[in-house]
Amino acid sequence: MKAIRDMRYAIRTTHYAFRFGIWLLGFGIFLAACTGLGPPPTVTPPPPPTPTPDTPDPEGTALTFLEDWQKGDYAGMYSLLSPLSRDAINLNDFQARYESVARAMSLLSVETRILSVLKSGPTAHALYSLTFHTAIVGDIPSQTEMQMLYADGRWVISWAEAMILPELTGGNSLAMEYSRPARANIYDRNGLGLAVQGQSKAVAVSVLPGRITDEAGVLSALSSLLGLSPEAIRQKYASVPADWYVPIGEASAEAVQTNYATLSALSGVVLTPFTTRDYLFGGVAPQVVGYMSAIPPEALAEYQAKGYSGDERVGRAGLEAWGEQYLAGQRGGKLNVITPTGKFVAMLAESQPQASQAVYATLDRPFQIEVQKALGDFKGSIIAMNPQTGEVLAMVSNPTFDPNLFEPTHPNHDRLSAVLNDPGNSLLNRATQGQYPPGSVFKAPMFAAALMSGLYTRDTTYTCTGKWDLLGPEAVKYDWTVSFGVKPHGKVDLVQALAFSCDPYFYTIAYNLYQYNPDYMSQVARQFGLGEYTQIGQAAEAQGLIPDPKWKLATYGEPWTPGDSVNMGIGQGYVLATPLQIAQMMAAIRNGGTLYRPQLVHHIAPPGGAPTYEFKPIVNGKLPVTPEQLSLLQEGLRDVTSIPGGTARHRFLNLEIPVAGKTGTAEDPGSGGTPHAWFVGYTEANRPDKPDIVIVVVVENKGEGSEFAAPIFRRIVEIYFFGQPLTLYDWEAEFSVPATPTPTP
Repeated sequence: MKAIRDMRYAIRTTHYAFRFGIWLLGFGIFLAACTGLGPPPTVTPPPPPTPTPDTPDPEGTALTFLEDWQKGDYAGMYSLLSPLSRDAINLNDFQARYESVARAMSLLSVETRILSVLKSGPTAHALYSLTFHTAIVGDIPSQTEMQMLYADGRWVISWAEAMILPELTGGNSLAMEYSRPARANIYDRNGLGLAVQGQSKAVAVSVLPGRITDEAGVLSALSSLLGLSPEAIRQKYASVPADWYVPIGEASAEAVQTNYATLSALSGVVLTPFTTRDYLFGGVAPQVVGYMSAIPPEALAEYQAKGYSGDERVGRAGLEAWGEQYLAGQRGGKLNVITPTGKFVAMLAESQPQASQAVYATLDRPFQIEVQKALGDFKGSIIAMNPQTGEVLAMVSNPTFDPNLFEPTHPNHDRLSAVLNDPGNSLLNRATQGQYPPGSVFKAPMFAAALMSGLYTRDTTYTCTGKWDLLGPEAVKYDWTVSFGVKPHGKVDLVQALAFSCDPYFYTIAYNLYQYNPDYMSQVARQFGLGEYTQIGQAAEAQGLIPDPKWKLATYGEPWTPGDSVNMGIGQGYVLATPLQIAQMMAAIRNGGTLYRPQLVHHIAPPGGAPTYEFKPIVNGKLPVTPEQLSLLQEGLRDVTSIPGGTARHRFLNLEIPVAGKTGTAEDPGSGGTPHAWFVGYTEANRPDKPDIVIVVVVENKGEGSEFAAPIFRRIVEIYFFGQPLTLYDWEAEFSVPATPTPTP
């Protein structure tokens, strides 16, 4: 605006001067006429001055360009370029230039500020400051300028590479030299190794496509080293930006050393030494601990934004992935400016690496190993947890796998494909991601719902004949005793119904609660932590499913029926739960009603340093029952293992440690075959030297809960309290040795 005012003032001044000159000329002529000096001379007036164009303020254009840069809107930035600049660089190359700089400096964000804008007629230039916030070398301050011109009624920008950084003038680029701290280990709660840096050395082999000068030589050398075809190698980098690090493979340090003279002479080949990762004992809790592998292409940009070069091996599952930021430490680096021919120009910024931090799991390694043995070859899962805190002491999922196979230099790496294509999905953590019908285990929250509704008391009795037909003659249901040829339960109260797992009693509860409120059972089940994430966070988990009328209508377009409630009453129908959710629920029943969040991390600490994180119990909620109602539920679970008629009493005879729990035999609608076997519960030793634990056992498609899951539960109790198994399974000849089946005539 000041410039415009100056221009107008100049025009007015010129105008007044011109008028004054005319007046003087006229006055002179008048004097000449008066003195009789003859006619005045002919005078040609000067041309009028050319006015300065009245252009708008260019600062708005400069500000928009910089704001678009901060947002990453490269198309918006490009739209502000002059026609000549757009002829010189297309949008794709323009965007690629900014993105390559961002990758090289591990850019998190850029902050801009206009310092001044000077306009001179149809041209202007803006001076601005930049602060690049990076993941590796911190903040990089800079100052540069942009040139603008007024054309076709708007200000446009004459773009140059120096507008990104003055150091990029002449086609220079940035390259980061990384300094990486050694990856930290994963330990159990007592400092015993689960995943540790081994003694074997290996080398990650990558290429920078833009620096390859002898492609044939590169392809030949890497093909020989890695056992890949030249075309397979070329395809890995054929369609990526020239300045990307492209991982090609890994090789042993010995193989690289043998070929070092050839490899080191090849421009564009990057060799990064690393120490292999060892997972002890072939994998202790492998679904919990996880594994490492190369960064997948689809995640490369995300990792580069965090400061990774792209050729690293990173945690891809379990605690390896969850704890990546701690285990990998903070990278350091030198951000260098290089010429188009690869010559060093200057170092723009530098930082030192920060030590990585070890992750200590809540698991107890010796106990975990024995619990893995206890499940044997059965498909399923086991969880052992401290009910007073939520600390997971053991977590088992079968089928299992050896995470060492993900190490390319491992001698059995060729077996990895069998793991990745395993029809049993051994990579799945069934303890947290397996979703099963809970069967009669679900009777625990339904027991509470009956009491909470006010429709039932402990003394509410029901005479069980083995047959139940309240839904009519077309929907008759039978108790489990019928299929086993066992005498019906007869007259039972509510606590006995739970201990005996009387299906008709719970059919009746569900039927009556449907009449009371079709949504009531669902509400109570969710308050027991079912159908909701436990928020463990340190492991992937499934949500499970607690259905209700709204869900069924939205999913199937059908109304909720009494039959839906009746099936739900014994944990069948649409109900799905994870073993982790059941563990959280049983822990709350044991500890007096608090739903503690399950956790897998005990503490995190740098080498020789104080912990930066320590475990603390986190409350997810409270059970919705009164102390009296909870006491009745605990009594019913205790009777399952201790009174005549309790569905698992025979499995716990002569066990010195008191236990309470619930059997479950859940029909599997997915397979239509043998049901899942459940036993869930807790110990009641009340010993000052050893906390009681909650244990959840589920064996897939094996049969009755009391026949398979309850014996495994007992063995875990023996291992935990006595340090070794004491009771043989029915299917064992000796501990961990299967019995030879007796031939059937």
